[in-house]
Amino acid sequence: MNGQTTPESFGEQTIWQTFKYDMGSVGRSVGYAFTRPTKWKDKQWIDFAGIVAGTALLTLADDEIDHWSDGFRSAIPNNVLHFGGKTANPEGNYSLSGAVYFTGLFIKNEKLRRTGVLMLASSITGGVLQQVTVRVLGRSRPLTGDSANSFDPLLLKKVNNYDSFFSGHTVLSFGNAYAIAKQFKSPWIKAGIYTVGMIPGFTRIVISKHWFSDVALGTVMSILIVESIDKYLDSRYNQKYNNKKVNWDLSFAPGQIGLNVRF
Repeated sequence: MNGQTTPESFGEQTIWQTFKYDMGSVGRSVGYAFTRPTKWKDKQWIDFAGIVAGTALLTLADDEIDHWSDGFRSAIPNNVLHFGGKTANPEGNYSLSGAVYFTGLFIKNEKLRRTGVLMLASSITGGVLQQVTVRVLGRSRPLTGDSANSFDPLLLKKVNNYDSFFSGHTVLSFGNAYAIAKQFKSPWIKAGIYTVGMIPGFTRIVISKHWFSDVALGTVMSILIVESIDKYLDSRYNQKYNNKKVNWDLSFAPGQIGLNVRF
């Protein structure tokens, strides 16, 4: 445990003491995630440059993908749209994170508590980063009728319909799904959870709330945030997730963008 003292390492603790420790873990995790770039080496900066370049390439196809979506918007079931637009909103995601954490707290399950801490810290980190980004860039949403390359940058206040990049629903919903999937070893269960986590991003494209690149970056950001925080939580909790990692490899080539997943 690298000398780290945890509630489990110094005897039976009250629920209040455990709760304070876990909320401290949430705060420390958020701080760790935001300061982590100061520790990046060459490989991490190269990966970051690749994500920036890949996202820039995706923006070139955003208008075409939005027009292509016109052909099937009306065919998407209303319950799917409701899940993506309402159930998976920030309030719903934070409620899910809280439910997972408090369940683990009251049944005294450290692994479940850690999952809740991971979800809460990742949601806070992703939410703050997304809110800052939308104000700095001020990208128009598809529903405005403007092109994907329309920006009104450096907005001190959030302006509705000019807060598209990147997708907050996606970074929260897929981040939670990714954190929950860490509980399981089966690639099929993981894939099923990932699929559910991707529904909100898909529906945001369908209802013209986001461009495809907004959702793609939100997905990538959620993975990076969860992985970074989960690595930090190894020093705070005795319980670890299964040792078999999921490797996500991004590849870019002229006219081609790839995402390879290895279980």
